[in-house]
Amino acid sequence: MATKGTFSDKGAGADRMVGVQLTPSERDRLLLFTVAELARARRARGLLLNVPEATAIIADTVAEAARDGKRHDEALAAGQAVLGPDDVLPGVADVLYDVKVEAVFDDGTRLVVVPDPIGGGSLGDAAPGAIAVVADPDADPADDAERSARLDVVEVDVENTAPIPITVTSHFHFLEVNPRLSFDRAASYGRHLDIAAGASTTFEPGTTTRVRLVPIRGERVVIGFAGLVDGPLDAPGAQDRALELLRATGFLDTGAPGGDPEQAAARVRAHLVEHPEVQS
Repeated sequence: MATKGTFSDKGAGADRMVGVQLTPSERDRLLLFTVAELARARRARGLLLNVPEATAIIADTVAEAARDGKRHDEALAAGQAVLGPDDVLPGVADVLYDVKVEAVFDDGTRLVVVPDPIGGGSLGDAAPGAIAVVADPDADPADDAERSARLDVVEVDVENTAPIPITVTSHFHFLEVNPRLSFDRAASYGRHLDIAAGASTTFEPGTTTRVRLVPIRGERVVIGFAGLVDGPLDAPGAQDRALELLRATGFLDTGAPGGDPEQAAARVRAHLVEHPEVQS
């Protein structure tokens, strides 16, 4: 539902009330800008920033860079450069390990993940909220194998053929991730990353990363994402239709019939050379 706002505009000797319709995303953007401006004012007064203030400034910087027509990598660089360890309270650089923001670029909305946005974190295990991992001397290697079998875990090798990092969140239907990620799409049908809810995995340009995937549980209905399924995952013919559609629309798929992984990656690289606009 859109939010209505009214503004007084004096003109021709009389007041006019102008109605403005704001979508939820536009309202969120204005809220982010407001918090960022408050944080900038406090920073100008010499105050050190807390986590919400630092997050707002970094996210707003990325969003404005995108609005200015910058590319994804340029907006990411702007977000990484706006603050340093001397701008924030002790411990903030340690706990703010990334900032995620959906920014509107000239070619559409994209998720930008700013890793280590402040840098200089030095508290380590003494940082607020740090988790100390202690090896269990009694751990049985067979336990992990048992868990993998119980959860029906599969592993796939994913190559990022794009010139920029690509980030995938925990519960994204992995079949439908960025078309420039090259891997066996059929093996990922109906699955998501085997990572903590709300976490994400970043694939760096030109690298290959092995990931673990687990089945989507519950009612197994997938809506949205890249629009390849938009319905029940287990409906008759749903997987075949999704694979046919993704291959027809240029998604990299090393598992395509008769497809060699290196040849598939080469075809996409050639496509990107012919269509550089898709790399924006």
